[in-house]
Amino acid sequence: MARAVASLPVGSRIADYISLGVVAKFFPREKVDAVLEETGRASVRDRDLPAPVVVYYVIALALYMRSSYREVLRCLLEGVQWLLDPSVVVKVAGKSGISQARSRLGPEPLRRLCAAIVAPIAEKRTKGAWYREWRLISLDGSTLDTADTIENEKAFGRPGASRGSSAFPKIRFVALLENGTHVLWAARMSKYRTDEITLAQDVVPELRKGMLCLADRFFPSYKLWRRAAHTGADLLWRTRQNARLDVDQRLPDGSYLSRIYASTSDRRNQRKGIVVRVIDYRLKDVKDAEPIYRLITTILDPTQALAKELAALYHERREIETALDELKTHLRGAQIVLRSKTPELVKQEFWGLLMAHYAIRGLMHEAALQTDEDPDRLSFLHSVRVVQRRMARYAAIPPSAPENPA
Repeated sequence: MARAVASLPVGSRIADYISLGVVAKFFPREKVDAVLEETGRASVRDRDLPAPVVVYYVIALALYMRSSYREVLRCLLEGVQWLLDPSVVVKVAGKSGISQARSRLGPEPLRRLCAAIVAPIAEKRTKGAWYREWRLISLDGSTLDTADTIENEKAFGRPGASRGSSAFPKIRFVALLENGTHVLWAARMSKYRTDEITLAQDVVPELRKGMLCLADRFFPSYKLWRRAAHTGADLLWRTRQNARLDVDQRLPDGSYLSRIYASTSDRRNQRKGIVVRVIDYRLKDVKDAEPIYRLITTILDPTQALAKELAALYHERREIETALDELKTHLRGAQIVLRSKTPELVKQEFWGLLMAHYAIRGLMHEAALQTDEDPDRLSFLHSVRVVQRRMARYAAIPPSAPENPA
C-alpha cells in the first residue's frame, strides 16, 4: 500500500512530538548501552547516527508510522543531541544513511532489550490484574503485514487468497499478555506459515508460579500443556467441545477430574496421563454463543476456585484481543504495513513496535495507580496522542558526554 509522506510542523521539537522522555523512562540509556555491548553493536567510531540513537529511533518509528523516516529522525535528533557533541550541528541522515545505520544495528539488540525489560508490571493494587492470588495472563497470536518486497516474501511468505495470494507478506507472532495492564511480553515471531502452537512452545516457558494463564481452544495439546504447567503457573485453557475427557471423579461444584494423553495408545494403556479438572458450561441468552464451552485447568481443588468463577474468568482472555488491536490499529495505524523492506529490519521494527506499546502501557499503568483507576478504563488511543503531542521530560534522560571513538 502506498504511503503518503507526512510531515510534522516546521519548528517542532522533541518535547512537542517525539516524547523521548517517555521511551527512555522505560528503556533507560544504561540498559541500551549494556545490550549494545553484549551484542557487539556499540559504536566504535563517530557516526552521524550512533547505535544508541538508532535504538531510540526504531522505537520512535513505531510511534510515528504515518511520518517519513527523515521527519521522525529530525525531531528525534533535536531531543537526543546529548548523545552527540552539543556543539556540533545536528546532521539528519538521508534515507539510505538511515537504512545503513539500522542495518549496522540489526534486530538482535532490539530483541534483547525487549526481552530484558518488557515484562508484567501490575502491582497488588492494580485493578483488574488479579484473580484471588493469581496474576492473570493470556496467551494468543496474530499476524502483521510487511512491506511488499521480494526479500520479505521469501523470508516470511504470504497467505493465499481467492485469486492468487494476499497483497502483503506477513509475519506471525505469539505473545503473553498481562491482562490487567495490557502489557505484551515474551513474544516470538516467525514466518507466516509457522503455526501458533510451534511459537507458543518458546513462549510458555516465560510463565511463572503465581500466574494463571488463559488460552483459547486452538492451543491445548499434551506437549504444550505439559511444558506450560512445568513452569509452576496454573492454566485455564479452553479445549474442543468434542475432546475426549473421561470422568474420573465428579466434584461438588459440577466440574470433574479427567486426564489428557499424548496419544490414543497412551490413553488405551492409561500411561503418562496428566490430571486436569474439566469445566463444561453454557452461556444463556448470549447472542452467537456456542452450544457448550469446555475448559481444562490445573487448579484441581474447587475450594481454591469455583467452576462458575473460572467460567466467568475465562472470558477475560479477550483482553489480549484488545491489546493486539491496540498494537495493530491504534499504534501502527489501520491499513499501514510495517515499513521495513528487508527481513532483518522487519524483525527490528517488530521489536520496536512492542517496546513502543510497552512504554505507552507503562505510562497508562502509572496514571491508573495515581488515580486509583482500572487501566482498562483509560483510553489507549488518547494516551498515544498525548505521547505524540507532548510529554514532560523525565529524569531518565540525563545530560551525557559525547561518545569516545575507540
